[in-house]
Amino acid sequence: METSFTEENYIKAIFKLEETGKSEAVSTNDIAIRLSMQPATVTDMIKRLADKKILTYKKYHGVLLTAKGKRIALDVIRKHRLWEVFLVKKLNFKWDEVHEIAEQLEHINSDALVNKLDDFLGNPKFDPHGDAIPDKEGKMRSVNSYPLSTITKKQTYIFCGVVNHEAKFLQYLTTLDLNLGNTIEVESINEYDSSFKIKINKKRHEFLSEQVASSILVYPTNGK
Repeated sequence: METSFTEENYIKAIFKLEETGKSEAVSTNDIAIRLSMQPATVTDMIKRLADKKILTYKKYHGVLLTAKGKRIALDVIRKHRLWEVFLVKKLNFKWDEVHEIAEQLEHINSDALVNKLDDFLGNPKFDPHGDAIPDKEGKMRSVNSYPLSTITKKQTYIFCGVVNHEAKFLQYLTTLDLNLGNTIEVESINEYDSSFKIKINKKRHEFLSEQVASSILVYPTNGK
């Protein structure tokens, strides 16, 4: 049973809300906010997806993806992230330019194309923003990373991803010449505003606000 462009967007949104949500089930209001849709419209779509056994839905309790729904979500995410790699590595797009294009390409329904794309790119494990790419079996590498803003120790970390994928934020990091894989040495944390004084690649000093630090993912240099 094929899924439509719109259905896939709902499934992906629910999957990501399940990943980051504080409760097990995802509320219709959270889905509506994430997709900028009216709650009534969301409820209609949820009922349709429930009929297709893509999710389970209980009124006033929220929704949960079934195994079938999770597999669809992972397939869409895989395509999205592989296309982002292709756009950056092969077509020289910048990392702040690829999200919207990949949003369109992720709905191409061809396993053969996606598998060939994966092989052509050398089976990458992460996309240009540091997000793990699911393989054809839906498995992806886990990274024990956390926001820089949660750091309390003055030690060296590896910049491995971002929480905020907005173009303006990525452009800001570009102006700092802060790239994935760079080492970030925390030199001091300001007690007043929780800003960070860091050294990038053991050379250049920068100051990061708490807002910026909260959207930068790192892991210690002693391992992922």
